[in-house]
Amino acid sequence: MVQKQIIKIGVFKCGNIGTSPLLEFLFDELADRKDIKVRTVTTGSKMGLKDVEDALPKIFEFDPDFLILTSPNTALPGPAKAREKISNSGLPGVVLTDSPGKRVKAELVNQGLGYIIITGDPLIGARKQFLDPIEMALFNSNISKVLAITGAYRIIQKEIDKVIYSLENEEKPILPQRIITVKSIRDDSDFSNPYAKAKAMAAYALAEKVAEINTLACFIEKESQKYVPLVACAHEIVQAAARLAEEAREIEKSNDTVMRKPHAKSGKTKIKTKLMLSPVYEEEFEKSLDE
Repeated sequence: MVQKQIIKIGVFKCGNIGTSPLLEFLFDELADRKDIKVRTVTTGSKMGLKDVEDALPKIFEFDPDFLILTSPNTALPGPAKAREKISNSGLPGVVLTDSPGKRVKAELVNQGLGYIIITGDPLIGARKQFLDPIEMALFNSNISKVLAITGAYRIIQKEIDKVIYSLENEEKPILPQRIITVKSIRDDSDFSNPYAKAKAMAAYALAEKVAEINTLACFIEKESQKYVPLVACAHEIVQAAARLAEEAREIEKSNDTVMRKPHAKSGKTKIKTKLMLSPVYEEEFEKSLDE
């Protein structure tokens, strides 16, 4: 088969989840990958119908081969319109979203879209008495740390890379249908130390709990004396989750077993665990383990 030289990936961000800010960098972390080009269009923090209708056409100007949509709660009118437009485009599309996305799984499948639902990517504590720009930034940085260290980002990277590799080989991609849960962290993360893995699972479980608390605080409780302590509580849990995730990585660092999987210029991933060694292709790495 003739390999397509460059795959053009359009990323449309409707509102924000913790996965959104660094998403496109998961696929080209060294900025030297030769097999893909990525363009991002965002509606910013807003995610209404008009925001989507104004912004989404710009992603099609890039003439993408593959589309990714990130959004909180994709059942809302704005994200739902984005899903509809991507589905009708005939292009392969994957939706990355948070836990409420589980309610529209069947709809996503019917639209021909892949999905990755990240249950540990929680709703922020959006109450005016509590949330300011700094609190927002701290929350998102802590969530990014949890998702990075626990392995959720790695799962996303691997699933999107599979789609890219299929398109490069002119094959019809099998779009992901993944829900990243604590079980995913247990089964699919790269920790070699069982205590490190347990800490990572605990960090992710705490992040899942945050969504439950902030949903109560933002949409159910009506009195400020009740909902303000709840959002503050949720953000404290996120900070504790980030610390647990850091502890998990420190265990791996102390054993010199941190798994690194950089992209080569070709787009294929390499692998290493020892800090002072150079990464090699996976086949070579597995061969070295057998020797």
